[in-house]
Amino acid sequence: MQKQNNGGQDVMRYAGLGAQILVSLGLAVFAGYHADKWVHAPFPIFVWVLPLLVVSLMMYKLIKETSKKK
Repeated sequence: MQKQNNGGQDVMRYAGLGAQILVSLGLAVFAGYHADKWVHAPFPIFVWVLPLLVVSLMMYKLIKETSKKK
């Protein structure tokens, strides 16, 4: 009997997803900040909208990847 030890693979996969989420959010806030400056928005609409869009897309991706049947 062989024992499968893929716990390390799972940790690395989820660490990669976490890193993707952090980098994506950082880029979305950065892009939103500069878009607001470029448009001269009265309040920071892009700083709010872009990260919310990124969070929704990343949650969709996370659910899709974690619900795959093995």
